Amino acid sequence: MNTNVKSSLLLLTLLALALPVVAQQARTYDLQQLLKERKFQVYLPNPYPITDARNQKQGISLTGVAWITGEEFSTGTIEVDLKGYDVFQMSFIGVAFHGVDTTTYDLVYFRPFNFRAEDPVRKIHAVQYVSHPDYTWHRLREEQNGLYEKAVTPAPVATDWFHARIDVGGTDVKVYVDNATTPSLVVKKLNTRKTGRIGLWNDGVSGMFANLKITRQ
Repeated sequence: MNTNVKSSLLLLTLLALALPVVAQQARTYDLQQLLKERKFQVYLPNPYPITDARNQKQGISLTGVAWITGEEFSTGTIEVDLKGYDVFQMSFIGVAFHGVDTTTYDLVYFRPFNFRAEDPVRKIHAVQYVSHPDYTWHRLREEQNGLYEKAVTPAPVATDWFHARIDVGGTDVKVYVDNATTPSLVVKKLNTRKTGRIGLWNDGVSGMFANLKITRQ
């Protein structure tokens, strides 16, 4: 094999190895800075900054949905630290993606009050995927019970911070908690949208968010 051919093969090999790295674009977001710069589009009371010195967390607290202005998300990984409350039916916290507006979006959210519930039925309702407006949690539970909501493993303390990683593919969604190697939830997407807005979501008692990182593919 001559030198030119060897050089060409080496170049092609290096390019092939580099492509997956180039394709993935990771960005970490300073949520408090975004708040200062008014980079959230909100429809309920404005978010406010929070500092949890004991757990070394700086982030924001909010109720409702807060879209990040100018940000689109298609496929990749969303990572964030979240903190809810141990208040029955009053703490729902998660991430919205592939959003069109306040009524049309995909959502992965958690019910912290169910993380370590003694009732086995409540325990398997800890993490949920929905696709609004067509596939609400109520419809999915009625028609496909146990498929789009599962227990969280490992189960955090309801009032502690926990880390969520949401892998969004072309047709499926996987959710990992606290750096687990096995997903707590694996589902097929319930719509054909490929991209859209991304934001933080909370319903009920104000939830807390920190350390948002998005890796786009």
